[in-house]
Parts: sequence; structure tokens; C-alpha cells
Amino acid sequence: MPEALLANPVAPDCDGLLRCIRREGTPARVYFIELFLDPEIQDALCRHFHLTEGLDPDDPFFPQRRQIALQRFLGYDYVRCGLEGMEWPLHRAVTDDTALHRRAGGRSYVDEHRGPITNWSEFHAYPWPDPEAASTRSLEWYSANLPEGMCLIGGGGFAHFAEYLTWLMGYETLCYALYDQRDLVQAIAERLLDIYRVVIRRLLQFERVKLIWGSDDMGFRTGTLLAPADLRAFVLPGHRLMAELSHQAGRPYLLHSCGSLDAILPDLLDDVRIDAKHSFEDTIESVTDAKSRYGDRVALLGGIDVDFLCRADEAAIRQRVRETLAVCHPGGGYCLGTGNSVANYIPLRNYLVMLDEGRRYRP
Repeated sequence: MPEALLANPVAPDCDGLLRCIRREGTPARVYFIELFLDPEIQDALCRHFHLTEGLDPDDPFFPQRRQIALQRFLGYDYVRCGLEGMEWPLHRAVTDDTALHRRAGGRSYVDEHRGPITNWSEFHAYPWPDPEAASTRSLEWYSANLPEGMCLIGGGGFAHFAEYLTWLMGYETLCYALYDQRDLVQAIAERLLDIYRVVIRRLLQFERVKLIWGSDDMGFRTGTLLAPADLRAFVLPGHRLMAELSHQAGRPYLLHSCGSLDAILPDLLDDVRIDAKHSFEDTIESVTDAKSRYGDRVALLGGIDVDFLCRADEAAIRQRVRETLAVCHPGGGYCLGTGNSVANYIPLRNYLVMLDEGRRYRP
């Protein structure tokens, strides 16, 4: 992997990132964002580029120091962080991981048939996480030690309203429950709202948390996973509250959600009032098409399709980045990144080429 990639320096500028997301004019440079990088990708990057040289692995805050080194090297203006110790026991299945950078212990999937809560007795017996007892250790350390120009994005295991409904009940069980146990679905939704209300309050206490990022897959390739009416009843009120509290504190509210969300897009823009939308897949809607349709109302994040990044050569990736930026960069409201996340099956070089072309771009 040639060291020349990412040779153009990027100085951290979280204020510029905020102006970009708020659509306050064409940025002087491209800003980058990712929901996350798989741990295996992070490990490979740190090994290849010797990013932990000079760091003490016995330092109790070695993981945080490493994260800053990685984010700075890649050109991000932030570290994403949330509360720690929020455990949600779920039913999972595990299979072999066939990715190039394989996951130790295999790849796990949530059981879609039956989750840990399928009736009232299981609801009352479930060990719900206590957000008041969750740790802010990393948030405190980052707040005191982030380099100048970097900020925190509050998130990480946050605002999974639709996801935890499906994970806690099992998607199949939830679909039945929406017909014959709606009171149980409502109770779970209310418990999730009570938990995340505390989580966001605690996140917003940290001055260096400049953005809040909710993550909640609500769709698949051709539609929403739940009926739009059910999303309006059980899921969107949670995101509306998260956005409202974020806005009251002067922070933008970003939303990641996979799938086709056309059926609830007016709700997200007019009722929830998200400030940025993340997750784009070419087979659903390209980020450039989204820019034309509603990019004047909300920031758009990422959009370099993950399947494309896995299969394309360097020339095609560079061309795709340039074409995307030509449409999305003017006026602000766009950050370059993958369509979803930096998964451990994306070739490292392809990911770095995407970033490198973004660094080369001049408006």
C-alpha cells in the first residue's frame, strides 16, 4: 500500500465541519465522516502506518489515544463516543467471517425469529440497562485531551428505537405483536424513550460534544421494515425528542438509517427535523440524486457505495469521488464517506483512495 496516499495534510477543523453540516456555504475543503470503521480495519491501519508508535499500551487510556491518532491520520475532525456499560443482552447466531480482515470469533447476527422479550413476563424480567449508572469515562478523557480543532460526536450505541424493537422481540415476533400485542410493543418503545432521554441528557453535558448522531435502521431495499404508521407510532417520536433536545442545546442531530425511507422522508424532514441523513446505497438512491431532491433541506453524509468500493479499481473510485463532490460539495451540506461504514470486507487501499481523492479535491 503506497505511503503517498493521504500525503496532503488535513488540519482538524470541527467548526468548519459544523458549518458544512449546517449548509452555511461551500467549504474551503472536503470534510469526511463515517458512522464507524470496523475494529479489524482500525487494527490493520494502525499496524500498516505504525500509528501507535510512541504510545504506551499499558496506559489505561491507550485505546482513546490510539483512536485520536487514527482519526487524525485519516483526516477526521472528530471522535465518536458515547456512554459505556450499556449492555443489552440479545439472542444471536454466529457464523464464520470470510472477510479479508476476519473478525475473531466469527460474525454474529441477531436472531430474527425470537428475541428475549416476547411476552409481559419477559419484559419485566429483562435486565434493562441503567443509563444513569453508565460510565462517562471516555467522554471525560476525550473532553480534556482532544487536540485543538477536534470535537466529539455523541453516539455509539445510541437512538436504536426501531432496531431495539426488532432485536428485543425478534423481527418475526414483532410483526405478529404489531397485530396482537401492541400494548407490549408500546411498553418497549416507551422504555427505550425513557433510556435514551437520559443518555442524550448526559451526552449534552459535555461541551466538546458538538453533534449528536442517532443510528437506527428502518428500511430495506424497497421500503420500510415496519409500516410507516407503525414507525410514526413507536419509533419516530423517539427521534423527534432526540432532535428536539439536540437543537435546544445548539447541536445538529444526524441520523443514520439504512434502506428506502421515502415513505417517511417528509416525517424526518418536517416533524423529526433531522439535520443530516446518512446511509446511501446505489440500488436505492445515490447521494447525488438525493442532493438534487432534498439536499437544500438537509445535509447528506457519505454515499460512496460500499459494494462499489469493494469492486472498483482506483481510477473508477477517484472518478466517482470527483463526480460526487462536483454535485454535493457546492453550498455545503455534504461530507465525504462510504455509503454505510468501513466494513472489514472493503479493501483498505480502496477506502484510502476515496479519502485521498477527497483531500485532492479543490472547489
